[in-house]
Amino acid sequence: MCGVFGVWAPGEDIAKLTYFGLYALQHRGQESAGIAVSNGRQILVYKDMGLVSQAFDESTLDALKGHVAIGHCRYSTTGASTWHNAQPTFRPTAAGSIALGHNGNLINTHELLEAVAALPSDPGELDLHARELEASSTNDSGLLTALLAHHPDTTLEQRALEVLPTLRGAFSLVWMNEDALYAARDPQGIRPLVLGRLDRGWVVASESAALATIGASVVREVEPGEMLVIDDGGLRSHRFAEPEPKGCVFEYVYLARPDATISGRSVHEARVEMGRRLAREYPVEADLVMPVPESGTPAAAGYAEESGIPFGQGFVKNAYVGRTFIQPSQTLRQLGIRLKLNALEHMIRGKKIVVVDDSIVRGNTQRAQIRMLREAGALEVHVRISSPPVKWPCFYGIDFATRAELIANGLDVDEVAASVGADSLGYISLEGMVEATGQAADRLCTACFTGEYPVELPDESLLGKHLLEVSLQSPAYGKALPVLNNP
Repeated sequence: MCGVFGVWAPGEDIAKLTYFGLYALQHRGQESAGIAVSNGRQILVYKDMGLVSQAFDESTLDALKGHVAIGHCRYSTTGASTWHNAQPTFRPTAAGSIALGHNGNLINTHELLEAVAALPSDPGELDLHARELEASSTNDSGLLTALLAHHPDTTLEQRALEVLPTLRGAFSLVWMNEDALYAARDPQGIRPLVLGRLDRGWVVASESAALATIGASVVREVEPGEMLVIDDGGLRSHRFAEPEPKGCVFEYVYLARPDATISGRSVHEARVEMGRRLAREYPVEADLVMPVPESGTPAAAGYAEESGIPFGQGFVKNAYVGRTFIQPSQTLRQLGIRLKLNALEHMIRGKKIVVVDDSIVRGNTQRAQIRMLREAGALEVHVRISSPPVKWPCFYGIDFATRAELIANGLDVDEVAASVGADSLGYISLEGMVEATGQAADRLCTACFTGEYPVELPDESLLGKHLLEVSLQSPAYGKALPVLNNP
């Protein structure tokens, strides 16, 4: 997941443009948020834990002046959810600084760690503990930043064209130096990245919704294997690898905002179509079709439309609950989902209910939801899921559970239904889901459903969210860097 945003727009209030762009991408990451801005002489980075609205206030944004900026909201997949791993990452050097934001997850992180360790010392390196950045940051993005920043005999543009082909996995990147904005997308195009136009500049963002929010027009998607450079000379495009499109199908199922368009297909329409196909594949006699808000709503609308069963809201969602950082006590944890959802008893009592959701991962959420519906008086609860059973972990940017934790990996469909307490359970077929996206099957990554990974994985010992915490074991880990400290 993660949301990335970049803007090159002299004369505009770019910090606020970036703030509102990140606000539109908040669904992609709720752990930390950050903005880097350059005025042509220096880069200033400000980042903090929490939501975009928690990390920034008016006075902070007013202090971030310049003509080029990047922003990031984080969902951690490599490296713990700590301030040191918040992005944009930053690297100062004698020749100029670099800040970087990354959506996705690299799978050759161990190779990158070795490449960073092998970098020669730079006699002109600024005395800002820059080398400690790799030790105190334990994510793949920090390593990539260090590799890009080391270009003593060439430009950052040329250095990027050397480094990008060595990366393996998923990466939609925005980065900047004092003068220019850069963007790149992995050869498989696993995560989305869109180019937009302002009256006086250019924008890149994870999703088109961020462009619409700030009044930018969509130009096109950044192509798989493409790098863009935007500076005083305009926009330049480089092809650093041959495209082998394998877009993440889960973007259509859950990750992207419903108002996004990916590869020419409306995400909302794809989800509605998944619901229609689900109704044809798994019909049932019922009185009400209801979604699990918000991710199940379009598919539930499609199911109701196709089945002719009335659509209604059976759950009320607390609009202010995101990913909470305050862990509940055991007593409160047993109440679990009730912090986010409550049942509408008058809609449910005495009825046979079809509940539509986007996926089942561990099953805990569905178990709590079905218990709530039973307590509210539902006669029957039939669960319909607009994606196939999740049986494999994702190594390209979704923090799924290990295989052992995935409920569909050890149980068949009827056993999963019994485990969560449903009267029946139906998952959309892989073919139905893919056809609903409007994309060719061979242009999509479906690894979490099939186990067929489009980018070959290294040995299991070289994978994992906390790989670098284990590898680095550095005394510098946990120390704040003065150059990045927030006031």
